[in-house]
Amino acid sequence: MITLRTLPATLRVLFSCFLIVIGVGYLTAISYLFLVDVEPHRAQGQGMVDGISAKYHGSTSGTRLEASLRGTMADRVNAEERDQVFAWVRDGAKQEDFGRIGEILGKNCVGCHSPQSGMAIPSLATFEDVLKLAQPDAGTSLLALTRVSHVHLFGIAIIFLITGAIFSLSETPGWFRVAMLVVPYAAILADIGSWWLTKYYSPVFAWIVIIGGACMGLSLACQILVSLWDMWIAPRWTPFAVRARPAE
Repeated sequence: MITLRTLPATLRVLFSCFLIVIGVGYLTAISYLFLVDVEPHRAQGQGMVDGISAKYHGSTSGTRLEASLRGTMADRVNAEERDQVFAWVRDGAKQEDFGRIGEILGKNCVGCHSPQSGMAIPSLATFEDVLKLAQPDAGTSLLALTRVSHVHLFGIAIIFLITGAIFSLSETPGWFRVAMLVVPYAAILADIGSWWLTKYYSPVFAWIVIIGGACMGLSLACQILVSLWDMWIAPRWTPFAVRARPAE
């Protein structure tokens, strides 16, 4: 029977390098999500659940432009200019009053938020561009949600196919291996499915997004750590009871 403990050293090194890089990559992805999805909302006084709800379901308490100027872009404009932008938005974002607002955004934001910058961020170069962001926040669009969902479903499923195949060769109990192979796929469906439910049904499903993501991360950590243990530590780990057993 082929197990991780009986594999030649070359395969154990290959599998170990892959698992370690995947683990580091996952930690990097978590850090990115924190900086993009959690930290900006925390800066606005929102908790994690509220932030996820606002991302997918949207928010009736403000616009994307206001949210950015309170969160990630708060340091780009001073308080007086920010209040002028907010007042313009709340007065209906009228084109005839856009002159001063255009000057503020042109001085502080258009350097990056323009088609010429080549950056994949919304443009603030014209009144029409700004007006799109000065509308009530409806959350992630159908197009964006579909694009991100299919990329995550395909990509994460393949990652767990490879890590799961390595983990399945461990010498842990069969029921445990089966559970750790099924849980991540169930977590993927729960996590991504809850994006859609949060947007189109109820913000309460933001809790499932968190729970699904946590289960996915824990199962990946388990697959990686157990596999590394079985390949390098377990073959040299002899319990005291076995060492002390008298020869028959």
